[in-house]
Amino acid sequence: MSAQNRSRLSVVARAVIVCLASAAASLTAAPINDQREANRAVTGKPQTILFMCPHGAAKSVLASAYFQRLAKERGLNVRVTSAGTQPDGQVAPAVAAHLITNGYAVPVVTPRQVTPDDVATADVVISIGCDLKGLPAPRGALIRWDDVPSPSENLASADEAIRKRVIELIEELVRKQGKR
Repeated sequence: MSAQNRSRLSVVARAVIVCLASAAASLTAAPINDQREANRAVTGKPQTILFMCPHGAAKSVLASAYFQRLAKERGLNVRVTSAGTQPDGQVAPAVAAHLITNGYAVPVVTPRQVTPDDVATADVVISIGCDLKGLPAPRGALIRWDDVPSPSENLASADEAIRKRVIELIEELVRKQGKR
């Protein structure tokens, strides 16, 4: 592919990302522990799930897109966010194109820097290959998916590993919430 065609694809992918991200609905999550579940039952506040990867441009984007759809299908009350520890300037074009081709909304327009508050307030933090130095200990569950392959090296393998883990996480939350 020529540089000019790659540039055009990048511009088109960014435009599609902006459109889809603005149309994507916020979703809400099932509690991980009994005390939080009881508190949420009273307040109706959704559980926050934070997906983090180093660049906030590929792994966390895939995970949050898959998680949002499955959580909605399963009726989970969650709020899903994603961020990077050293974010790129844009979502990886190959990841955005992959999601769009497969009928998923791209959940973020521009990767953002994870903040200490993100980590401190999330009910579940999914770290996908992140160095967590300098961040506070999560108040909720910390789950590490450090063996997910790099999407830039093998998108199919990364996608498969992330999908599998997202499905497992959704099933765990469904069991804890006592849903279908």
